[in-house]
Amino acid sequence: MNSAACEERTPTGGLLTPAWRQASVALALLIGWILFLYRDTGVAMVTIWSRSETFTHAFLVAPISLWLIWRQRNSLLAQVPRPNLWVLLFVFFVAFGWLLGDLVAVNAVTQLALVALLVLTVPAVLGMTIARLIIFPLGFLFFAVPIGEFLLPQLMAWTADFTVLALRLSGIPVYREGLQFVIPSGNWSVVEACSGVRYLIASLTVGTLFAYLNYQSIRRRVLFVIVSLLVPVLANWLRAYLIVMLGHLSGNKLATGVDHLVYGWLFFGIVIMLMFMIGARWSESEKLAEVKVRSGYINTGPWSGPRFPVVSLVFTVLTGLPQIALWAIERSEVDGTVALSAPQTLAPDWQAGTANTSGFKPAFQATSAEINRVYSRQGRVVELYVGYYYSQDYSRKLVSSNNALVLSNDVHWAPVTQGTKTFLVAGKPVAVRTAELRGSGMADQTSAKRLVVWQIYWINGILTTNDYLAKVYSAIYRLVGRGDDSAVIVVSTPKGDQIAGAETVLESFLSINFSAIDGLLHDARKSK
Repeated sequence: MNSAACEERTPTGGLLTPAWRQASVALALLIGWILFLYRDTGVAMVTIWSRSETFTHAFLVAPISLWLIWRQRNSLLAQVPRPNLWVLLFVFFVAFGWLLGDLVAVNAVTQLALVALLVLTVPAVLGMTIARLIIFPLGFLFFAVPIGEFLLPQLMAWTADFTVLALRLSGIPVYREGLQFVIPSGNWSVVEACSGVRYLIASLTVGTLFAYLNYQSIRRRVLFVIVSLLVPVLANWLRAYLIVMLGHLSGNKLATGVDHLVYGWLFFGIVIMLMFMIGARWSESEKLAEVKVRSGYINTGPWSGPRFPVVSLVFTVLTGLPQIALWAIERSEVDGTVALSAPQTLAPDWQAGTANTSGFKPAFQATSAEINRVYSRQGRVVELYVGYYYSQDYSRKLVSSNNALVLSNDVHWAPVTQGTKTFLVAGKPVAVRTAELRGSGMADQTSAKRLVVWQIYWINGILTTNDYLAKVYSAIYRLVGRGDDSAVIVVSTPKGDQIAGAETVLESFLSINFSAIDGLLHDARKSK
């Protein structure tokens, strides 16, 4: 047998077979093409990693994934790469998903799609057999997507619930409103840093890697991942309670200011270390993969040669189509200046005032145009805010984590309750978000200002209170060429000092005036 034959039948000895050489070139070119084509999405990911402590770990995800793949190089080289045309169907749907995400400027969607496209290059070029061997390293890449902050409100609410309950069980009287509470030694509030989302994301990432490296059975891996989800949540609740107790017992000399966070991370580090020490007691020895090398030449199959360029070409076209579609949509959209102004009179007797009586303004940023006006009628006062958006992008969009009735760090207003309500407009039911806001400072609850606030989204004439539906409607309208004109409508009124109840005032105002407000928005859309 000549030396060439020996090289072909010993793929783990250092030389690649012809099939692997073709596959490696095709894989490298496709990965480079995707990174070039979707470079803006990639840059946005790296920017978030660098500015947010919550996602700094993402810089290590790709190196770890590559290391995990390298550990299995002998098993991989013993396989024959066989391109899979069926995977291209998934490529199409993921690429289309990226387009929808970019149309409505949703980072989570576009970044998940980018990582998914990179992952799909492996089964598309190398085949499902090889992809299955490295399915965990490929899946681990999704930890590079900076997602999870949507959990903040729920995690903050849970932390506040547990802390207040634990304080009361400890015999400490607590007065709570929303995420703020008062105990005899001082005022406390649960802010974003207290949510524990950083602990949760870090624990899940490291815990998943730990489970993969230390366990062989699927059951043990899944159980440990579940533990890595539960432990940081429970630890964060206990951390918040202990910090408040330290402040209370020390006369607010400990666990306040910077050391608040220091104690928190120290406590979390100890808890996670104990979790891994306990988990290591049930670790399973790694089973070395058996590398089977066929005698003689490796059979690369009759399709392995021509299918590499075919799959690569189709993959290239499918991933390029969203960029072409986005370019065409943006060229077809009209750009201009929106004419939006508050009328002096809405329905009869609802007259515009001269000043904002409460000082409240919803925290919606970078609007294209807005209205912020007070209307009154027979002793009833309603403040109307309309924030209009069009030609939205990642820095200017209606539905965003930066847009809310009240931001978590607002020093003037704090939400007390939130919910939804349905009322009738022209005989049709309309749902709105409801909230009660309290003026800052909990020391004197009787004198604090209180507002009842209703909010609704207007998406090209369609009304919704759901953030996700608002994004879906915007994407659909842009796809069909109707643009992304959207608005938020917010009405508010003081609670408790009017002739009628606050909710009755708002319902009456919207029922009578909504047609006029809707007309203003339609006129603004046509004015560009």
